[in-house]
Amino acid sequence: MKQGTLSGGIKINSIAVIGASFGDEGKGKVVSYLCSCLENPLVIRFSGGHQAGHHVVINDKLSHVFANFGSGTLQGVDTYWSPYCTVDPVGIMTELAVLKSKGINPMLYVDGKCPVTTPFDKTENITINNQNKHGSCGVGFGQTIQREEDRYSLLFSDIFSKSVFSIKLGLIKDCYYKHLTLGASVFDFMKAAVELRDSKNIKITNGVPNFSLDNDYSNYIFEGSQGLLLDQNIGFFPHVTRSNTGTKNILSMGYDPYVYLVTRAYQTRHGNGPMTNERLTHNIKSNPVEQQVKGGVQGNFRIAPLDLDLLKYGIERDGYINEFPFPFTLVITCMDLIQNSFILTMGGETLHLKDEEAFVNTIKRFLKIGRIAISRTPYFTDIEGMA
Repeated sequence: MKQGTLSGGIKINSIAVIGASFGDEGKGKVVSYLCSCLENPLVIRFSGGHQAGHHVVINDKLSHVFANFGSGTLQGVDTYWSPYCTVDPVGIMTELAVLKSKGINPMLYVDGKCPVTTPFDKTENITINNQNKHGSCGVGFGQTIQREEDRYSLLFSDIFSKSVFSIKLGLIKDCYYKHLTLGASVFDFMKAAVELRDSKNIKITNGVPNFSLDNDYSNYIFEGSQGLLLDQNIGFFPHVTRSNTGTKNILSMGYDPYVYLVTRAYQTRHGNGPMTNERLTHNIKSNPVEQQVKGGVQGNFRIAPLDLDLLKYGIERDGYINEFPFPFTLVITCMDLIQNSFILTMGGETLHLKDEEAFVNTIKRFLKIGRIAISRTPYFTDIEGMA
């Protein structure tokens, strides 16, 4: 890939990396790859928030799972956190310490209009999920959005006004009257908020930053969270996230991005909710660098053969992707984990394809895709067909 252009001469100044399924597709890897190819990139988180977990493997000695920073951070790429994303002060400061221990000195620009997640939101989120089993991550994201809609607002800019911060947090505490005895978690939250205010690695901003002292950004990489099939307007309610995981937020920000959709070579879903093909016998090997775990608040991590009907449904429901004048690129990760024949379903039919070429060509024809890129190892540099 040439810096600033896609093959065919398509000029780049904004790119979106969006999950095509239920999340955990490999978006962080694709973002990291693009950061290595484009001049002066800025990673922009445009959906979800701190509940993301994007794994980037640079080499055998350096890797990281990103929740509060963009997936280009290991390469020195700055991050902008848009108002569509929640902010977790404890999570930011904890992850910042981990990154610094790895020799990384990141820069995170947080929009002042970002909603802030409190320990009360986290506790309420877990309580509600234990009751309805909708598949929450249990880190307070959905409850933060609900609280904001209920007008008990706490925004990132409020952290920088001690009086406003104190008043609003007290009102939120009263709102969650059932969970007043959280002890150390409230102390940790207050401590993190103070550290965040004073951190040289975290800057408040009003809108997308055009430049920093060290960088004049010329390419924006919009890093998605979760996937199209969890979008609150596309997915299967009530097992959806409280955000728009497709292009809606990007378009609202005034950008028309080139889109990279990402899927594994098989289906995944972490937690409760519908997923097809689980009854089919599969030949998917264990992922040696898998970051998703069984059990916990979210539920089990599930895998099954790929369902092209679900991918097609998500693409068609996102009008921008479906009608984009240039064919989007589908990136298929974890291709190396498929043993022997490649299994997928389409139109209710189960296909056993003899090799990777037949697998890719079938997907390309069914989804009417112009380009497919392939990844076979965990390393961010291993994506064939991006250029």
